[in-house]
Amino acid sequence: MGIRLFRKEDTERWDRYVEESATSNCYHLIGWKNVIEETFGHKTYYLLSEGERSEINGILPLVHLKSIPFGSFMVSLPYFNYGGICADSNGARDQLLKEAIDIAWGKKAEHIELRHKEALEIGLPAKTSKVCMRLGLPQKAEDLWESFTSNLRRKIRRPVKEGIFVKFGGGKELDNFYRVFSINMRDLGTPVYPKKFFANILNSFNDRTWICTVFTKENKAVASGFLVGFKDQLEIPWVSSLRSHNRYYTNMFLYWHVLKFACENHYRFFDFGRSTPGEGTYKFKEQWGAKPVQLYWHYWLRKGGLLPELNPKNPKYRLAIKVWQTLPVGFTRLLGPLIVKNLP
Repeated sequence: MGIRLFRKEDTERWDRYVEESATSNCYHLIGWKNVIEETFGHKTYYLLSEGERSEINGILPLVHLKSIPFGSFMVSLPYFNYGGICADSNGARDQLLKEAIDIAWGKKAEHIELRHKEALEIGLPAKTSKVCMRLGLPQKAEDLWESFTSNLRRKIRRPVKEGIFVKFGGGKELDNFYRVFSINMRDLGTPVYPKKFFANILNSFNDRTWICTVFTKENKAVASGFLVGFKDQLEIPWVSSLRSHNRYYTNMFLYWHVLKFACENHYRFFDFGRSTPGEGTYKFKEQWGAKPVQLYWHYWLRKGGLLPELNPKNPKYRLAIKVWQTLPVGFTRLLGPLIVKNLP
């Protein structure tokens, strides 16, 4: 067994391993390495473990983020809900972790963050404050519709009375998606990703990514979601709606059509993304029938101490968030990508 860094000639066998592994997720695919490097310029360390016959039996993608305001640390993977170690055995898992820690020491990283959907017995502390909301899907969208409450069905029907409609697409819908997304991020006080981030994803995964956009009868985009499919699951890692049209339940309309799309394309599960139990987004996803799946974010800490809190819940960022919410959207589109590239 040996651990080494990914080489370009490993591309096909790396992705074959990800497709065949029972514990892999979409973000283990090698295409995300190119997306992160080309969009943000970060140094990546994609580790693979090989067995006695040179077969891959484990992988660990790592990204090194380094900046003056946020420090030096490694994440598997930043910007996404999942990542972490994918291995066939505890031995391969432990060797991958050891190599990652050696790299972190060498690069003077303060911590490593490993994002998992299962608890690993690797002797590292973990955050368990987040869950992902997952919905099992029937074969027919009609059966899913019948499972909804009458109140939920009423809200989904409401936009139709206003002439609101939905459209699925790829790159041609990117401008509409990004306009809605950037406005919503500003309103939330969160720096926005650059548009090229999503363009790079669409280019790298054009057979498993879609954009669903809701339009008014005047052809104005008012809600939009970015979809990623992998194996039997469809997820919506980025979704936004304009507050000006919330009274028409455009977000309900969007989610219904996305769920319908998932059923029609034979996905068995829909991932609504991560939430904090009891908060508003959790309750919103729960009304569709989604159930929580515990997330475990494991940490190696160079100096020990408290787990890092590089997130909007940290009180030290409260003032920055309030200021950001007052800035013009055009300005946040320019400045946001320079900040968010160093936030995991």
